[in-house]
Amino acid sequence: MQRYANKSGRSGIESYEIGRDFIIIEYKDGDRYLYNYEEPAKSDVQIMKELALEGIGLATYISRHVGKRYAAKL
Repeated sequence: MQRYANKSGRSGIESYEIGRDFIIIEYKDGDRYLYNYEEPAKSDVQIMKELALEGIGLATYISRHVGKRYAAKL
């Protein structure tokens, strides 16, 4: 897992792992979620990957556009 840069200083995201067709997000409370091309969708996961690498906007994107549409809680 890569530590999320959290450039805003307000994110609830701790770290992430990027794969070919998925992203795993670990939140500061320890919960981990898998998002993949099936759920929520390829387009969402691609944006989430970009935001994770940029270190800003990922939690906001998830709350506004993805919500509870994750593939699995790990």
